[in-house]
Amino acid sequence: MDLEIFDETKKASKEWLNMITQLLNHAGDYIDLPDNTEMSVTLVNNDRIHAINKEYRGVDKATDVISFAIEEDDGEEEPIIFSDDLDIDIPKNIGDIFVSLEKVKEQAEYLGHSEERELGFLVVHGFLHLNSYDHMKAEDEKEMFDLQRKILDAYGLKR
Repeated sequence: MDLEIFDETKKASKEWLNMITQLLNHAGDYIDLPDNTEMSVTLVNNDRIHAINKEYRGVDKATDVISFAIEEDDGEEEPIIFSDDLDIDIPKNIGDIFVSLEKVKEQAEYLGHSEERELGFLVVHGFLHLNSYDHMKAEDEKEMFDLQRKILDAYGLKR
């Protein structure tokens, strides 16, 4: 996976950055994403994610993770069709995730598990949203949360 990580907080350790990379590559393999899949993760503080949440979702408070899917197929756009004799491998950009490191710390303390587990949970949660998983309906929530738990457990980030 082609993954870009931006730490706007300048507070993430090298270990956390490596974990995010390894975990998202693991998650990509787990759901069989093509190797040329692209995405980004931006680590922010509560003020920044609050502003993003307010601007894009109309919610006037900080949240833990926000996902912006890029290649959602709404069925309205015409596909680009390339000639069969063209040998090109176009990467699939699935989008961007923003994670509040302040929320990681707050929620890890509240839930009684490590900050690494909380960061992993939020990154995988956002990643699954980028891959069309959702939790608006009970059956979708069960599917998404079961898959999220399996990915985290297989990686070694159990509760």
